[in-house]
Amino acid sequence: MTNTEMADWGDEDDALRTRILAEPALVLDDPELMRALVAASDSSLGDNIVDLRGMAMQRLEARLAQLDETHRTVIAVASENRASMEQIHRAALRLLEAESFEGALRMLGTDIAEILRLESVRLVLESARARPDPALAKLGEVVHVAAPGSIETYMSAGRGPVARRTVLRAAVPGAGVVHAMPEGAIGSEALLRLDLGAERLPAMLAMGSADPEQFRPGQGTDLLAFFADVLERALRRWLA
Repeated sequence: MTNTEMADWGDEDDALRTRILAEPALVLDDPELMRALVAASDSSLGDNIVDLRGMAMQRLEARLAQLDETHRTVIAVASENRASMEQIHRAALRLLEAESFEGALRMLGTDIAEILRLESVRLVLESARARPDPALAKLGEVVHVAAPGSIETYMSAGRGPVARRTVLRAAVPGAGVVHAMPEGAIGSEALLRLDLGAERLPAMLAMGSADPEQFRPGQGTDLLAFFADVLERALRRWLA
């Protein structure tokens, strides 16, 4: 290396040193650079010395990475929850615009299903009649009439009484009948009990999605329960 090159190299070192002193965050905020500095420090200690400071820094770095990942997850979940809340609120407001019982039911299978991005939204009504009510027969695409006790059996998948109002699960055999779709077209479903009045048989709102992960056990059900409450009150008003 010539004298000129050595002088240039020294000038660069001085410039770098001056820059770091003026802006230490350039080093402190760079994880790779900090790791290189710690590694260089460790190598100068020898094999017989344990660098507790370096170990502490490694643990803190791992903890920071974990907290950063948790932070990102929390933000993602909050964003998803907000989007779900906005969808349910839009669906509820749209339902309240219905001017008749038939209009509300038709809306379930069209506007509401589109807002909630579902393949199927069906109202299941139990009836002791041998033949369905002609008025309900006209709404066959939205309403599924079942024998007494069918809702409990379907919600429990034949395993006995279900105390919960809402059941979220992967689709079970027979889902195609409830959702009026080919078997296998529904990947997951949300089932919500509806109380249409003391003198009426049980009812259920069945929401079906092609995505097997959209409805899963353990998910929150507050928003779905809110929509079920709105639907109950709307239907009771017309059935009174």
